[in-house]
Amino acid sequence: MKITVVALGKIGLPLAVQFARKGHTVFGTDVNEAVVNCVNAGIEPFPGEAHLAEYLSEVISSRKLTATTDITAAVSQSDAVVIVVPLFVDDQGIPDFGRMDMATKAIGMGLKPGTLVSYETTLPVGTTRKRFAPALEEISGLKAGEDFHLVFSPERVFTGRLFTDLRKYPKLVGGIDIESGVRGVKFYAEVLDFDLRPDLERPNGVWDLGSCEASELAKLAETTYRDVNIALANQFALFSESHGIDVQKVIDASNSQPFSHIHRPGIAVGGHCIPIYPRFYLWNDPGATVVSAARTANEAMPGHAVDTLARIHGNLKGQRVVVLGAAYRAGVKETAFSGVFPTVLALEQSGAIVSVHDPMFSDAELAQIGFDAYQYGEPIDAAIIQTDHSEYKELSSIHLPGVKSIVDGRRVLNENNWPGVRFHVLGRGS
Repeated sequence: MKITVVALGKIGLPLAVQFARKGHTVFGTDVNEAVVNCVNAGIEPFPGEAHLAEYLSEVISSRKLTATTDITAAVSQSDAVVIVVPLFVDDQGIPDFGRMDMATKAIGMGLKPGTLVSYETTLPVGTTRKRFAPALEEISGLKAGEDFHLVFSPERVFTGRLFTDLRKYPKLVGGIDIESGVRGVKFYAEVLDFDLRPDLERPNGVWDLGSCEASELAKLAETTYRDVNIALANQFALFSESHGIDVQKVIDASNSQPFSHIHRPGIAVGGHCIPIYPRFYLWNDPGATVVSAARTANEAMPGHAVDTLARIHGNLKGQRVVVLGAAYRAGVKETAFSGVFPTVLALEQSGAIVSVHDPMFSDAELAQIGFDAYQYGEPIDAAIIQTDHSEYKELSSIHLPGVKSIVDGRRVLNENNWPGVRFHVLGRGS
């Protein structure tokens, strides 16, 4: 096949490489010319994805993958089009479809009969059928389900381990009609490989969910479940703190029974997915009280961490406080909806002098985000752990001279390394 992948970001580029490694001719498209130039030179534009540098060099050398800024021209030559354009959202997760609409217009201008179009960007339920199908029809003059096929097939991968996840998890597909679903299943079966999963009730592979709405909801459901589960864990953590209980011991004990799968509590829920997609679900189902309550509970955790620091340390006005970790999760150089932002804001509102440290970011990069960078060895009064980077496990009072109080929001520090320091672990009562 000839395949166009629209948007060569942290999901789109590995997908394009995967398709090319399966022997197909792939046009990778992006509006960023610098990204296109990097890809055509065989250079990964964002280091950190396992195997990407090696695989990219391979498919560029074999000329199976070519990058371009001309989406319309690429689509006009393709049998299938996969869209992974980022959907930008505001602080409440309300989507801004601007970039996706522009990409859809460019696709429609090059769309020819018989083409399969697959949206992989996570969407509110109904978006594929009600927004993008009419747009593609109007621009192309073709009829969805008759002249071209249209499916929604959500990405279900983590950056950093994407090629592993593509094999591990079933690929979900839902079409706007039966034939679109059939075409979608056939397409993904030809571009992906799957690990054996004896734990699944049906064979691992491409699963047709019967409609694009079901496929859209499946993605929202799996991410919303995680948000709700974490909120429950956080509620247990707050209760445990006030009753002298270590919540992690409780969770480990509960999860020893096969029907309990309680997640880990923590100072914040960040990233591109979990804080956002429950908002998409609430956009569809505003009366979902469980989902809205979970979002509220999780959004309150950074403030709770700062309140806890003030309780054990005293008045924070004028105190030098470092937030350890800007990334939303360990080992990922990303700050999307990271807990660092509400944590820093709450500290500043309390009058603290705030700095931020993260081993994955340079001082200049932290400054660009808007933070004063902290270097080990600088005098400090207090600290809050926001990200569970493995490096932080080895920290001691030598690294943070003068520190009097610490709130560990991720259970990452070794308390024995902090003699004489007022030390609080989220979810552990004293």
